[in-house]
Amino acid sequence: MSHFTAKQLQSLRSQLTTEKRDIEHRLEQNEHYGLGDSMKLQTGELSPIDNHPGDLATEMYDREKDISLLEHDEFQLERIDSALHSIEEGHYGTCAVCQQPIPYERMQAVPYTKYCKKHQPETVVSENRPVEEEFLAPAFGRTSLDERDDQNGFDGEDAWQIVESWGTSNTPAMAEGRDIDSYDVMAIEATDEVEGCVEAYESFVATDIYGHDVSIVRNRQYRQYLENREGEGLLEPDFDSDDSF
Repeated sequence: MSHFTAKQLQSLRSQLTTEKRDIEHRLEQNEHYGLGDSMKLQTGELSPIDNHPGDLATEMYDREKDISLLEHDEFQLERIDSALHSIEEGHYGTCAVCQQPIPYERMQAVPYTKYCKKHQPETVVSENRPVEEEFLAPAFGRTSLDERDDQNGFDGEDAWQIVESWGTSNTPAMAEGRDIDSYDVMAIEATDEVEGCVEAYESFVATDIYGHDVSIVRNRQYRQYLENREGEGLLEPDFDSDDSF
């Protein structure tokens, strides 16, 4: 026998019936989240095989979302039907673990629950991750060599920077830096690295085609090199300074 009064039981049954009717109506009106039609019919594509996966990315995402919503509603209907069946059998509102009565207030909040608060199964986030993620850490995966002292060659980050220089869909809010006043400085380490060089001095020390006649290109990196007092002394007389000759 149920420990609820007839009035309480009727209220809970009405709540369950109303929610069930709402879900069924929603599924009927939206044709089960549009899954009544095939993806071929929805997109107008005869076949997705000859297309780049990105061409149908949005459609695929929407369809996966619709499948998840449909599964959630179907699972909810199963729980509601089970609760209504428990009412008819006379054991509604009893914890499936400890067999103790579930408080009426809890049943009002979750009328289809089978557990009391103490024995409610915890939602556990699975620790099982795709094996591919092992190769995505750190950033740029195994191809990032920034953290290695014995490597200074072209790596995955450099490859991304080249691609990124042609533009991305990122906004300043998604930039790596905090003080972004131009789209030109949004790229990763845009102001810290010199393109095409490993060391900054390589950007302003030049030779002729035979490797002779060393000269200096007096660019921004050269000025910064002098201001930071790197190297040993001036690489060439600074004709713009007061000590020029």
